[in-house]
This record gives sequence, structure tokens and C-alpha cells, in this order.
Amino acid sequence: MYTQGLDQKGQTSKPAAVEESAEQLAAFQARIDAEEKIEAKDWMPEAYRRTLVRQISQHAHSEIIGMQPEGNWLTRAPSLKRKAILLAKVQDEAGHGLYLYSAAETLGVSRDQMVADLLAGKAKYSSIFNYPTLTWADIGAIGWLVDGAAIMNQIPLCRCSYGPYARAMVRICKEESFHQRQGFEIMLELTRGSDEQKAMAQDALTRWWWPSLMMFGPSDKDSKHSAQSMAWKIKRFSNDELRQKFVDVTVPQAEFLGLKVPDDDLELDEASGHYRYGDIDWQEFYDVLAGNGPCNRQRMAKRQGAHDDGAWVREAAQAYAAKQAAKAA
Repeated sequence: MYTQGLDQKGQTSKPAAVEESAEQLAAFQARIDAEEKIEAKDWMPEAYRRTLVRQISQHAHSEIIGMQPEGNWLTRAPSLKRKAILLAKVQDEAGHGLYLYSAAETLGVSRDQMVADLLAGKAKYSSIFNYPTLTWADIGAIGWLVDGAAIMNQIPLCRCSYGPYARAMVRICKEESFHQRQGFEIMLELTRGSDEQKAMAQDALTRWWWPSLMMFGPSDKDSKHSAQSMAWKIKRFSNDELRQKFVDVTVPQAEFLGLKVPDDDLELDEASGHYRYGDIDWQEFYDVLAGNGPCNRQRMAKRQGAHDDGAWVREAAQAYAAKQAAKAA
């Protein structure tokens, strides 16, 4: 759902010493250009494999870490119905993470290694999950804005050139569509409620709007990997194209809700049909990615704690598997 960390400078590992002939590279690109799907056992350039590992693992990490801000409200949802819906959504996010870890494993990297990289700070997840959920309206804003931005980014991934990733995204996108509608419905109910509830919805939009725009990653001029990823058809649209689509779709929704987007420079360009929007605070974006956001340390501490608490389950599963293997032998 969230691939912005691909565009950070200094995050690309050094190329492996792999012999790749010009003929192999040309044949591979010809397959990409012909819209063929690349499968796990097919030959691929090492840089293509590394890019996919980085993107898919970060996507998986984001789904898992993304359970935390919403899980914070599971026991405080305003009704049993809301609790059941939110519980289903958090469960979906866990499933998305598992699909994506499985897709990344087809590229020759182990799940243990991916998790170890996350816990060691070597791997990134989406900056959006380092912001706190202060009120129930934040759960609505996450569904409406964050999952809405995710869908904008993820639907093109269903046509990703790497088959296992593309196929995993089909189901994920269907479930994310439910998440987005759930969030918008929460916001709609709040805006039709009391003045206090409407103010709560407006406050959530005000706090989540700019971080949601940052989800698409740096501007195209500062994006390090986008051009190559688009040439390989891992990505289908640039960061700025996706961000513009999100703004164009979401601003009318905010107007329907009776809420004000927190951007004094926002205006509709009648000629192009697109909304012009103000400058994004990219310093905030890079600060959060560097680990200095409002909840970075809290998120990673909880993930480390959950990993440690689950060690006995992993050990038991390994012992059982070894026992079964010994019986079979």
C-alpha cells in the first residue's frame, strides 16, 4: 500500500556481482514492453529483483505497523458495530502483510530477514503510520484519506510486471476499497451529528491531509527510483501523477462532507480540470522517515515487543515441523 521509502537517497544496496549480458537485459525489457508477467523462476536482472524486494517488503511492513494506530481504538469504538467493523479491518491489514511477505519470499529473501531488517531500522514503512490517532474521527480520516491514497497507489500495482505481486494486489485492493468506504461513512456520520462531532471531523481532516499527500513519496524531480520502476512497469504512474489524482478525487468528497481542506492555496484550474494545491512540507516528510516523527519510537517498540512475545510460537512451530520431518524420514 505504501512505497514512498523507495525514493529515499542512500537506501539502495550496492549491486551484487552478477554477470548480466546485454542480450539478457534486452530480452528481459522486451518481455516487459510486451506486457508479459515475470514469474518467480524467470530470469530477471538483479536490480529488478532488489527493487521488488525493497518495495514489497516495505509494503508488507507498512500493513503490519499500520495495525497499531487503529488497534489503539479497538476497545474504545463508540458501539459494538463499530468495534466489529474496525476489528475486521485490522485483521485485513494483518492478512495483507502476510500476502506481501509471501510474495517477497518468491524473490529469494526470507521472511525472517525482512522482519529482522525492519526491527534493525534497515527497512522502512510508510511515514503515515507515525502519526497519533487522537480521536475516533481519526479512524474515519485514516479510512477515508490514508486508505483512499493507498487505493490510488495500489490499483496500478494490479498490473505490476511481477506476477506474484500483481496477483496479491487484486485481493488487497478489494479489501482496501471496503476500508475507504468505512472511513468515509464514519466522517459522514460525524459531519451530520452535533457541532462537536463536526469539529472533531474537521480537526482530523486538518491533521491528516498533508501526511496523506506525503504518502505518494517525493516530487518526481526528487524521486530516485521512479523512472526505472516505471520502465520496468513495476510502477505505472509517477508520484506526482498519483498525488494529483488523489487530490482531484478527494477535494469534492470533502466539500460534500462540508469540511474544509487545510490548504489556502487550493483552487480548481478550470482549464485543466485539476486542483492546484500548496507546497508540501518535505522536511517533515524526511524527518518522519528518518525516525523523528510523533510516534516512530512507539511504533517500533510495540513491534519489537510483539515480535519478542511471539518467539515461543515460532519456536513451537519449528519444533513441530522438525518432529514431523523426522517421522517422515
